[in-house]
Amino acid sequence: MDPFAIAQLVLRIILAAAFIGMGITHFVPRVRRTMAAMIPAGLAGPERGWAVPLVTISGIAEIVGGLGLLAPWWGVRFAAGLALVALLIAVFPANAEAAKDPKRFGAVAMPLVPRAIGQVALGALLLVAVI
Repeated sequence: MDPFAIAQLVLRIILAAAFIGMGITHFVPRVRRTMAAMIPAGLAGPERGWAVPLVTISGIAEIVGGLGLLAPWWGVRFAAGLALVALLIAVFPANAEAAKDPKRFGAVAMPLVPRAIGQVALGALLLVAVI
């Protein structure tokens, strides 16, 4: 195994652990409520009825995507990486919503520019890990 392949494997393991861990937190009641509150009104649906299901879907997607990064087949790993990049894009509006109200969301309310830079960097790491 060449050094780049080893680096990719280590990166995939780290990213998989991070995404699986983040996905699991979507099912912790207090975290789940906070995440649901972060979803912008337009996405949360009538009476915010879609907020909790969206948190559930994103949590499952993070867990499945993280597991996909560990798959022995390149195609599965590549698809998981692309899906996780898409997920980072999809959840960005919730992060932007939280950034607007740091008193309400505390540490989750990372300022928008650093959050955007972090998510772009994370997306780039995902792509490097699966190419």
